[in-house]
Amino acid sequence: MSSTTYNLSNMISRPVPDASSMRFGIVVSEWNDNITQRLLDAAVRTFEKYGVQKENIVIKSVPGSFELIFGCSQMQRNAGVDAVVAIGCIIRGDTPHFEYISSGTTRGLSELNLHGNIPVVFGLLTTNNLQQAEERAGGILGNKGDEYAVTAIKMVELARSFQK
Repeated sequence: MSSTTYNLSNMISRPVPDASSMRFGIVVSEWNDNITQRLLDAAVRTFEKYGVQKENIVIKSVPGSFELIFGCSQMQRNAGVDAVVAIGCIIRGDTPHFEYISSGTTRGLSELNLHGNIPVVFGLLTTNNLQQAEERAGGILGNKGDEYAVTAIKMVELARSFQK
């Protein structure tokens, strides 16, 4: 196995659709905000790069990653958006709390995708340490916020393809 690292954010293989007619919600966790803010900033920049107007990006914050579930649920129901991006960061600690929050948040966001009428993009970093989180929030592995935004755009295009 090579020790080469890749900036995965630069490896988008298919064209990204024009998003100028799309509206997005972002729910971001305040916990580990030194990471989540960088992910949020990248997502917003990427939305704008593909044509989304600033006024068509609705941003709300919640205290922690587990609260992303409720925040995204409310965004789905009340914000008039085409997709929601959940942004959080959970860093493993010395207790089982990491597993409970990671598992619960994953399950909750999955349920929103199964039963909601608009996509929810899973933007939850789960890392073993701060360095791994930093590498994914603008470090050597790129910024996952870019990927979350591109995923949201593509999911809106997919959802719209079924409405035709």
